[in-house]
Formats: sequence, structure tokens, C-alpha cells
Amino acid sequence: MEPKKQWMTSGAFAALCGTTKETLRHYKDVGLLLPARQGENGYLYYDVEQFYDYYAISIFRQTGTSLEEIRRCLGKRDPAQTAELLREQKKRLEAERKKLDHMDFLLSSTLRNLAFRPGPDLAVRTAWFEREHLLALPVRELEELVSPTASEDEMLIAVLERCQTLSGQYGIQTDFHLGAIHPPENSGAPGAISHLYTRIKEKADFPYYKEKPAGNYLYLCCWGRWDISAGYAALNRWILAHGLRTTGDFYACDLAGFLLNSVEKNAASMISVQFTAPEQSRSSSRPGHG
Repeated sequence: MEPKKQWMTSGAFAALCGTTKETLRHYKDVGLLLPARQGENGYLYYDVEQFYDYYAISIFRQTGTSLEEIRRCLGKRDPAQTAELLREQKKRLEAERKKLDHMDFLLSSTLRNLAFRPGPDLAVRTAWFEREHLLALPVRELEELVSPTASEDEMLIAVLERCQTLSGQYGIQTDFHLGAIHPPENSGAPGAISHLYTRIKEKADFPYYKEKPAGNYLYLCCWGRWDISAGYAALNRWILAHGLRTTGDFYACDLAGFLLNSVEKNAASMISVQFTAPEQSRSSSRPGHG
């Protein structure tokens, strides 16, 4: 003798599936998930095994599959067709994951930059910076893309378009916060700009990759001005006054980014350079950079 079937009311079935009776009613109306039976009292009942049908529907819906596609798939119950649909949805999920991953990188980068804002203007400080991965565009290459009389806006357009192109070509993620690399002059002061750069999420094997190494850095922040020449001068005076020896390139980067930098009073930039000094305690001064 077969055991008596345990039917579930629409309310109980909705609770089991973590959904609402309204959703079940909608799926019934479009012919996607029909109740197993209807009682003499007009109430709708579901078989507990229909939980798996609902589960499949919810997965497909979360990956952007249309109701019509789901209905065809569940109606035929064809393994090959189901596998093909799942492969398509897996591709969609991977694309969405990359978008979310990039957004997380962008927001984390912006928050790290904004953490510098409480610092004093043009005050030289020291800290341990973790390494950064850069997409670095040679200035000489950019100069070939624009005319010698190009405006700053035209140069910015060229830089952003080039970054977009390279990001797509090599599949890398960038925060589009721009910076400049200055090789040192013989005197130790920052020389002319050799590269414009933007940070990328991780080390990449492509011709435009550069690494800003980890180490002890001198840095200062410039607040409320787009022209940061005073920052270069202040940093150079401090280096000379303290007799320090710098090593490697000077880095100037935008801290305000696309959210704030359109208003000069909100403009924020940082200039940094690695220096030779006794090993410092890394835990004593971490500005959250890198």
C-alpha cells in the first residue's frame, strides 16, 4: 500500500522555497510552475518534490534567463538542452562577477585614497607603502597621439581612451585614478614626467606594466589645488634639509578621483618617493596605501 501523499498548501510551499505566494501565483499564471493539485475547496497544493523545480527556476532567474527559456527547458527536460542553457548562464555569471570584482576594486581604491584627507597640507611624512601595480603610459607615446598644441583636456581624453583600449585588450582592471612618474634628476629632485599611470588590480604580463615597489616612502599631500608644483618644491626642500637619499622614481597621484576632483577646493594629490633609512616599524605608520 502506497503511503498517503503529503500535500503542501501554497503558503507552506512558499515558506519552504523562501518565496511568496504571489510569486507562486505568477509562475502558475504564466505556466511555469503549476500546483500539483487543486482541492475541492479551491485551494492549491504542491508536491514537496516541486521544491527542486522552484529551485531550478530561481537559479535560472538569478542568471537573467527569461521565463520563456526556463519554460522550454523545464518542459522538455532534455539533458543536452539543459546543459547548453547552463553553460550560457555560467558565461553570464562570469561576466557579472568580473563587473562586481572591478567595482569592488574601484571602490576600495577610492576609499584608500580618501583616507589621506585628514592629513595636513604640504606636510612631509613617512610611511611604509605596499607595492602597487601600474598601467604606465610613456609620455612620448602619448605625445604621438595628440598635437603639440593640445590642451590639457585633449591630453586627458587621449590618456583615458588609451587606458580603456589597453584595459580591454589585456583584460585588466584599472581604477582610472591618474598619476605621473618622474625619474630623479642628478640632484635627486624629480625630473620631467616619463609616464602617466593608473593603478591596476594585480600584476600583469603586458608591455605597459610597471610596479611601484614596497618600501619606506616620504610623502606629502596637496589639498585644494590642481597645480601641485608647490608640493614638489616642499618635498625637495625637506629632502635637502634632512640630508636624505631617495631611491627610485617620484610618484604623483590623484587622491580625489572622479568623485571630487571637478571642484578645485576638493582637489587632492599625493607626491611620494622611496628613501633609504633604517628599517621602520611597519605597524607604526600605515596610511592604508597599496
